[in-house]
Amino acid sequence: MRVGLFIPCYIDAIYPEVGIATLELLERLGVEVVVPLNQTCCGQPMGNEGDQKNAASSEQLFCNNFEGFDYIVGPAGSCVKHVRMHFDAIPQTEKVKHVRKTTYELVEFLTDILKVKEFPWASYKHKVAIHNSCSAIRGLHIQSRSEWQEPYFNKTEQLLTMVEGVTIKQITRPDECCGFGGTFCVTDEAVSVKMGQDKVADYLNHEVDCIVSPDMSCLMHQEGIAKRGKAPLKFVHIAQVLNNGPF
Repeated sequence: MRVGLFIPCYIDAIYPEVGIATLELLERLGVEVVVPLNQTCCGQPMGNEGDQKNAASSEQLFCNNFEGFDYIVGPAGSCVKHVRMHFDAIPQTEKVKHVRKTTYELVEFLTDILKVKEFPWASYKHKVAIHNSCSAIRGLHIQSRSEWQEPYFNKTEQLLTMVEGVTIKQITRPDECCGFGGTFCVTDEAVSVKMGQDKVADYLNHEVDCIVSPDMSCLMHQEGIAKRGKAPLKFVHIAQVLNNGPF
């Protein structure tokens, strides 16, 4: 298969190592990966605020960049959720429908499409807690939702159990929002901070070393909260762990 690698803006600008880890991981698994160099924002920030006029140009450019691939894969649940569920600022042509249908978040691509059974090169000797974002849980359904009282599953956990040395700790409220929420953390700063503090406290109560997530935006928010509180926690994207680093 031929995959177009979608790197969200904030990963490109702040966490390029996550994009590199995603590329290397997919290539380790035998996937032909292409990185369209003209890609920009998917349009999510504008779309979230109801600015469909400015979202449209970003959405159209996204489709132009990624229309020729079997799958589009991105290491970010919220951005992928926007493409799959809210990419409606532009006419819904067959090309647009194809792009929406074939865009996957990394964890769901590894579990649902590639059906990966092992990561023999990976070792990560840490006690970790898993944070799946609200978009990944409620939108992409990579984890069971507690409010639905449905049978338990967690695709991120499924992948991490294949990594040597990982000890997964179950926190008290695993699918609670961390408070990032994109523009929410700007418009409702005090509420956002308190939610992040609650999340960090949950990690500390369960004596974890590291928080692993498919969404670096949530980790960015939580890491900021942890640093200000001098909490000894690491925050790492799952692509880095599955690609055997960082240590």
